[in-house]
Amino acid sequence: MIDGFARRIPKAELHLHIEGTLEPELLFALAARNGVALPYRDVEAVRDAYVFDDLQSFLDLYFVGVTVLRTERDFFDLTAAYLARARAAGVVHAEIFFDPQAHLVRGIPFEVALNGIHEALRTSEAAYGMTTRLIMNFLRDRSASEAMDVLAMALPYGDRIAAVGLDSAELGYPPRIFEEVFARARAAGWRTVAHAGEEGPPDYVSESLDLLRVERIDHGVRSLEDPELVARLRDERIPLTVCPYSNVKLRVVHRLEEHPLRRMLEAGLCATINSDDPAYFGGYVDDNFAGTRAALDLDRGDIVKLAANSFEAAFLEPGERARYAARLEAFAQAETH
Repeated sequence: MIDGFARRIPKAELHLHIEGTLEPELLFALAARNGVALPYRDVEAVRDAYVFDDLQSFLDLYFVGVTVLRTERDFFDLTAAYLARARAAGVVHAEIFFDPQAHLVRGIPFEVALNGIHEALRTSEAAYGMTTRLIMNFLRDRSASEAMDVLAMALPYGDRIAAVGLDSAELGYPPRIFEEVFARARAAGWRTVAHAGEEGPPDYVSESLDLLRVERIDHGVRSLEDPELVARLRDERIPLTVCPYSNVKLRVVHRLEEHPLRRMLEAGLCATINSDDPAYFGGYVDDNFAGTRAALDLDRGDIVKLAANSFEAAFLEPGERARYAARLEAFAQAETH
């Protein structure tokens, strides 16, 4: 019963890479549509490849997958497929990352990816009962000057992009490299987030807050190694978009039972549960909720707290936030009777 409660509870998903929702079946369909040769014989061979030693080994496969995304229709189909699956997972608000540099380096114009994704998001509330925001990420293992160029491309589309973020390989690429890029994005009125404290040290979290002035930390699990940072995250209510299945799949933790999420909640942190790249990591956000609940023996109160944190952390308008808080309360009360 409680696992069903965890799956169905209204929730916001705040850490989701749209390219990471490319299921093997759609991968092959798009490859056939676009005449792309894949290094896999069938769907099962792709699934067999989803065994990773670390973040970089995942990224190597991830960038093979994106080669099938060529047209606006491809990006639309990818996004619509995620929205349909997210609705079934209890998601009522989604904040979706996309990586324009992963497509620009392949010769795909910025507008192709943006237009396809935006067209699916434009009707998300009517079609899926879900509000959405789009977050443009910079690849931290590429140069800050390239990121600045991408930002310039994006500036005319400020009505479509809600925030900018920082992702890809973390070790060796400290946030400070992108300080000027983030300053320009903030000056343009965009919100800011950054991946930090996944494989990188707690200092990367501090740098993201102090230099990039981000409002939210993506992952952040290694923050627990620094008690002063934990106190800061708690006192300033800096949200952490935690991805338990991803952390296990990429060997950040060895077993789900060892995941620090419970300790984050006990420390008073605004931690949330998300799926990251669900096609690669073995589960969507409802799977992460149910699996983590069982592994860490979370109770209904913990699940409600995680859902409430997701709405607190989201880039919602006050009226939207109040509406979702009321919906969550009504769900929790109905499910206890």
